[in-house]
Amino acid sequence: MTPGPDELLDLAVELATSAGRLALAGRRSVHEMASDAKSSPTDAVTEWDRRAEAHVVEVLARRRPDDAVVGEEGAAHPGTSGVEWLVDPIDGTTNFVYDLPSWCTSIAAAVDGVVVAGAVFAPVVDELFTASAGGGARRNGTPIRASGCTDLGLALLATGFAYDPARRRQQAELLVGVLPHVRDIRRLGSAAIDLCHAACGRVDAYVEAGLNPWDSAAGLLIAHEAGCASSDRTGAPVGFDDLVVCAPAIHADLLALLRRAEPAVG
Repeated sequence: MTPGPDELLDLAVELATSAGRLALAGRRSVHEMASDAKSSPTDAVTEWDRRAEAHVVEVLARRRPDDAVVGEEGAAHPGTSGVEWLVDPIDGTTNFVYDLPSWCTSIAAAVDGVVVAGAVFAPVVDELFTASAGGGARRNGTPIRASGCTDLGLALLATGFAYDPARRRQQAELLVGVLPHVRDIRRLGSAAIDLCHAACGRVDAYVEAGLNPWDSAAGLLIAHEAGCASSDRTGAPVGFDDLVVCAPAIHADLLALLRRAEPAVG
């Protein structure tokens, strides 16, 4: 029998908090954190990314052995139950390496391809964001809502950058056209945290492309349950990789601005 969203959320919370605390203890154990490179020299991975993911995989193997697991650091178990876990053991690894506080553990559970539970735990600041499908979104147990911003010119926008140099250039060029038309821009270094900040109104909008499902699955559900509007940049239904997530009243204006600001190709 497939568990309900609340049951899956309970386990997501357990996994996110235990893995996040494991990683935090590792970060506190050294002055300078060693790292290796993944997709590019600036795309860092540490032993604590791997240890935290291994911890999540081990717990799921004991508690829900028939579920699928997909993790940023290589976990890939196909599963047979229809439940899939999307695991980012440390979202914001560069911040983790530099001992900046904006990093988290993100755990999402999907049933038949639809995300129904998500937990994002930021251990340095001890904040836990959660949501289940139809159950609303919370921060440390207190309900949260998206910003009520109605004027794009007064909107605080969060974004992030890819690791590929060519894509980073395109993203920077887009912001040249966006920045004069919003209040300001924030780049905190964790997609999951940015989505949670949109969910609780700490930012009015979040825009980023080139993400992976484990980066955004939990945070996107939290943002949806908090009342954010969302789409990709064309206005089509949002996926995991191209996100425009914002206060509902500014969604149409933000899409129009992004279209105008998009740099010409070639």
